[in-house]
Amino acid sequence: MIKEHLTLFEQYLKYEKRMSAHTLLAYNYDLNQFVAYLAGTYELEDTARIEALHVRSYLVYLNELKHKERSVQRKISAIKSFFKFLLKREMLSTNPVAQIKAPKPPARLPVFLEQHQSSKLFTEVSYPEGWEGLTHQLILELLYQTGIRRGELISLKERDVDLFRNELVVLGKRNKERAIPIGADLVQLIREYLKEKKRIIISEHDNLLTLESGKPLYDNYVYRVVNRYLSQDITTLSKRSPHIMRHTFATHLTHNGAGINAIKELLGHSSLAATQIYTHSNIEHLKKIYQQAHPKATNES
Repeated sequence: MIKEHLTLFEQYLKYEKRMSAHTLLAYNYDLNQFVAYLAGTYELEDTARIEALHVRSYLVYLNELKHKERSVQRKISAIKSFFKFLLKREMLSTNPVAQIKAPKPPARLPVFLEQHQSSKLFTEVSYPEGWEGLTHQLILELLYQTGIRRGELISLKERDVDLFRNELVVLGKRNKERAIPIGADLVQLIREYLKEKKRIIISEHDNLLTLESGKPLYDNYVYRVVNRYLSQDITTLSKRSPHIMRHTFATHLTHNGAGINAIKELLGHSSLAATQIYTHSNIEHLKKIYQQAHPKATNES
């Protein structure tokens, strides 16, 4: 029974919520871990028999495994979404996680490239010759200049790019579209990419970005590209994922005076709460400038 419900939930996330492959993998991993625990500990295979005490027991189990608070919060969020789906579809009459609260993770500031590091990334690194190098360059430029998520980058279609109005139309979470302005240099790079693509690539899809084989990009490919170039003496950050570029985009906008509401719209956040982390980052940036520039601050240090 649980397995059948998980399959229905996965189809709902994929086809109705249109979640990215990366997000689907995370949901599947977290929910299957929960189901495996229930089967191994309580021999539970019927969703209707799951009670709050089973979920609390699972939280204790995660704590014993030394899972971080943010990881536990994500797992509980997946479980809550699963039961909410079952209730909405009238497959269950009670919600065993209604009163369950996940631990609140400590506030964490975004990790990003400093402006001199991003400048170095786009002026000093060298790309391979041919199609691979052109694709790598466009991946990095799109991530940094638009702040789009990895899944949004992979899903970009040629028709989503308006080279006359200088903007991209991105389909984000919850199927919400947003328009993102792009600069003249990026427009020119996309023009060159499309021209070369038409000349040498044979593909059966209309994705903007493609491998030389004609197949669309995939999550791990984008991760490897970003990690490869950030590892070229660009940063000492241990985390070098595509999401770093998104954080860098938003942080640099904040540091240069962009309003929080504008950043929220560009990032595709559903509420200001998710965007507020960049205001904290800006405060830290201002403190750093103060310590370096104010005579009193310098003398006291």
